[in-house]
Amino acid sequence: MNTYARLPVAFVRGEGAWLWDTEGKRYLDGLAGIAVNTLGHAHPRFTAALNEQIGKLIHCSNVYQVNEQELLADKLCSLTNMQEVFFCNSGCEANEAAIKLARMYGHQQGIEAPAIIVMEKAFHGRTLATLSATGNRKVQAGFEPLVSGFVRVPYDDMEAIRHVAQHNSNVVAVLVEPIQGEGGIRTLDIHYLQQLRQLCNEHNWLLMLDEVQCGIGRTGKWFAYQHTGILPDVMTLAKGLGSGVPIGACITAGKAAGIFQPGNHGSTFGGNPLACTAGLTTLNILEQNKLLAHAESLGKFIQQGFTTALQGVNGLKEIRGQGLMIGIELDRPCGDLVKLALAKGLLISVTADSVIRLLPPLVMSQDEAQQLLDILCPLIKEFLQS
Repeated sequence: MNTYARLPVAFVRGEGAWLWDTEGKRYLDGLAGIAVNTLGHAHPRFTAALNEQIGKLIHCSNVYQVNEQELLADKLCSLTNMQEVFFCNSGCEANEAAIKLARMYGHQQGIEAPAIIVMEKAFHGRTLATLSATGNRKVQAGFEPLVSGFVRVPYDDMEAIRHVAQHNSNVVAVLVEPIQGEGGIRTLDIHYLQQLRQLCNEHNWLLMLDEVQCGIGRTGKWFAYQHTGILPDVMTLAKGLGSGVPIGACITAGKAAGIFQPGNHGSTFGGNPLACTAGLTTLNILEQNKLLAHAESLGKFIQQGFTTALQGVNGLKEIRGQGLMIGIELDRPCGDLVKLALAKGLLISVTADSVIRLLPPLVMSQDEAQQLLDILCPLIKEFLQS
């Protein structure tokens, strides 16, 4: 179906932070498949682990115990200090699980029409429920009627949530991205998340964090919430968890744990041996190669590089982000920069119309990051001066 406005290039192989197209041209990957290729391309240990698993067992069914699934669940619970994991295949499925879980939680509290507070400019997926939770009319248009049960407030506005708390007794949860990826790499203030945790405790709400794009080491911690000292009740993951193999996860703790029972939710493909091997291998490599600390330091290097090179340039509004999740906001729509960068051998994206988004693989070197700066900074200057 004609659902993608594709760029005129097809890639045939990759290695580390590089990709090659059908004509043999090499490109520096500043996007990592939209925060998916955590370990870059063709990582030797990752490739070997997948080849070994494919030779043994790809899929069996959740009717049976799945050893690889249990190992990955144990690892995720250890890294998060949370308790339960439901595995699926994508971020929107993980968020669907969280939404269903919040509604069941509400019904258990005697609330007939449970509501979830969501944010303006949020992006939670393209299924009907996650589309309804998303704060972007552009992606919702044409798919009405949307699913009810969501109360929308401005991002990073605690008073708006307190106002909802005073006037809506049906609220059972808050669903928020610690960093809005599609919304323009907008980061939540640490104190906001801490206050939000406290407010959820006061009202017996679930705090549900969508870390589909910002999780798995991208911000310099395993998960973005770990910069704040809080613990969510629910967290969703996908994208970078499998380094390119489709996998999603909905993780619970505290009052959110134990809500789902056999028959309440499920997935045919979710958590199969291949996907869970990909997830566990990704986490082990990140840990053993100290790639979280690398993401933090390289992110600072890149942001400082942009700050230095673009200082005083008219049309630059802000450089922001955390770790290897970086946004450069301009004062005008800048979608044309994607093709201009592609022509120079660099992969980037533009989100929220005017924000250049960089999500490089966590294996990118400082030399490669400097090459990214050397290509993109002149392009931005030229674009703003044209």
